[in-house]
Amino acid sequence: QVQLVESGGGLVQAGGSVRLSCAASGRTVSNYAMGWFRQAPGKEREFVAVISWRGISTYYADPVKGRFTISRDNAKNTVYLEMNSLKPEDTAVYYCAVRTSGGPSMRGLDYDYWGQGTQVTVSS
Repeated sequence: QVQLVESGGGLVQAGGSVRLSCAASGRTVSNYAMGWFRQAPGKEREFVAVISWRGISTYYADPVKGRFTISRDNAKNTVYLEMNSLKPEDTAVYYCAVRTSGGPSMRGLDYDYWGQGTQVTVSS
């Protein structure tokens, strides 16, 4: 079992920055791809970013490319999402997830463990 806890969300003005953290416990996640997803009110959950187990490969959804950066610290069993130039449309609950088999994926169904999420609200 893997437990994931996100932190770092909050209220930020448009154009601002936020850094989300996702700490894993229960077992090491250093061998697994980890991703970030988000769900805005009234919308389906969508892919944001994913990082391979060694951090060499990263992939981003088009709306966040060039503004968000995913990274990981395997020694701390933690993955991060640096969010810059935030827009009101980035407002959502952000979830981290772990995929225990296979490489990076943009499909939520491929992930086995999920955190509870952290709210990010961007005011205009």
